[in-house]
Amino acid sequence: MENVEKKQTKWEDLGISNDFLFGKVMQDAELCKELLQRILPDMDIDHVEYPELQKTIKEDFDAKGVRLDAYVNDGEGTVYDIEMQAATSNLLPRRTRYYQSMIDLQLVDKGRDYDTLNNSYIIFICLSDLFGKDLYVYTFENTCKEDSTVILNDGAKKIFLNADGKRGAISKELKAFLDYVAGKSSEDIFVRKLDSAVKEAKKNREWRHEYMTLLMRDRENQKIGEEIGKEIGKEIGRIFGAISMGKDLGLSDEELITRLRLKFDLTEEQVRTYLKEAE
Repeated sequence: MENVEKKQTKWEDLGISNDFLFGKVMQDAELCKELLQRILPDMDIDHVEYPELQKTIKEDFDAKGVRLDAYVNDGEGTVYDIEMQAATSNLLPRRTRYYQSMIDLQLVDKGRDYDTLNNSYIIFICLSDLFGKDLYVYTFENTCKEDSTVILNDGAKKIFLNADGKRGAISKELKAFLDYVAGKSSEDIFVRKLDSAVKEAKKNREWRHEYMTLLMRDRENQKIGEEIGKEIGKEIGRIFGAISMGKDLGLSDEELITRLRLKFDLTEEQVRTYLKEAE
């Protein structure tokens, strides 16, 4: 599904499945509330408070930041993080774990008890099936391995929605939304509201400029990464070339280690690794 994301690089071509545009549309508290209600029909969500679009959580100066598409509170203390995932990756489950830890750090002030932790939902909307069971919805909460009827009750749940799903009992309203995410048209009232919001969002020049700036930055970072990769590759090539030349000259491993450490500023462990790979 990475190709889908790559195709949606032009601002004019973006749809709801783009995380940037999804985040902007979710600034509408009523749309956000209705989407949550469709995903969680058993919840009585009266309203949502302060949707913080593309919120960044970074607890420590050297921590990996977490950017959230939509981070909302329903007024009853339950926190919801809703993420649009155009590219499905096997790393997503671990990403939910990291998001959960960073959100929890935000929710608990220093010195306060753990029972102040809010109930929370991390919701990933995926274009394809991460788990391969064709389900529309995968809901996870911590249960006892020995007896699945025993729930940990830690207040944390993770939900993966699958726009490519084929099985499972879901409402026609949620199905209409998932179809829309997958690029299908619908006469559903909420979907039509979403589509109107998407079209309206794409008229926003400030958001367009923000998106293009982010896109340009991503491309620059990719280019920098490629250049760094080329330089690293050249350096590794020179190291293996020096090993080959040293062996042709009949140098022992210990002599090679000494020379390579000085020439390439490597540790002994690094040199021994290269020597082993060159065998």
